[in-house]
Amino acid sequence: MTRAIIPTIALLLAAAPVARAQGTAGSDAAPTTPAAVPFGPGERLEYKVSVGVFGGIGNGSMEVVDVDTIRSHPTYNLRFTLTGGVPFYKVNTRLESWLDVAQLMSRRFEQDQKEGKFKRYRMFDFFPEERRWARADKDDEGELPTDLPLDDVSFLYFVRTLPLEVGQTYTFPRYFKEDGNPVIIKVLRKEKVSVPVGTFNTIVVQPIIKTDGLFGEGGEAEVYFTDDEQRILVQMRSKVPVLGHLNLVLQSYTPGERLASPATRLGARTRP
Repeated sequence: MTRAIIPTIALLLAAAPVARAQGTAGSDAAPTTPAAVPFGPGERLEYKVSVGVFGGIGNGSMEVVDVDTIRSHPTYNLRFTLTGGVPFYKVNTRLESWLDVAQLMSRRFEQDQKEGKFKRYRMFDFFPEERRWARADKDDEGELPTDLPLDDVSFLYFVRTLPLEVGQTYTFPRYFKEDGNPVIIKVLRKEKVSVPVGTFNTIVVQPIIKTDGLFGEGGEAEVYFTDDEQRILVQMRSKVPVLGHLNLVLQSYTPGERLASPATRLGARTRP
């Protein structure tokens, strides 16, 4: 059930009018000033997950843990978790990404999935300047299709920095795996919704990803972002085979501290 759900909950959506513009590999003038973003270390969003007749099946969270330095590049350590399940199928999944604070591209991606009898652990290091990735957990490497890669989790945060205009369809070819590109986003409408943390004006988008999972063309997924500069994900709905509808609803929100300069962030951690 959730093996199709979990990765694609995180690989939700991303789009921009300049989506097909790619950076220049190996540029000597890579920016170092933090990009303007609506999130920062300490931000945490908590969700209740429900599926069809089963009702509430678990809890999810999205969090900006801290600022880490990866190979001399300051990055946001982003974390997505999902726990719960039904009596015959339990889930305990953690996805983490390290998003470059200046260039908003992924430097590392870690995936730790436990879903029923299925278990998978992977860690990718991305070397965008060389257009390659390497696995940290095994001897394996390959070519990146872009020099501005994004992974399942960093896509979620990147879309929050972008304008979403009702009636527009955006194409975004920056997923780190070639067969996952392009991600297509349709901006459907504006709608007021109420969730446990309050009532929000939202922008409703439909992500379409080249997959049979949650955001495949038959899933008719709708994702609700706040219609403001924060672009907080407050609700998601999608069809799930056999079980009916899956709902993800925001339960609590803790704002973070926006980053002025990576050098001034106390407690910033350095990783290999």
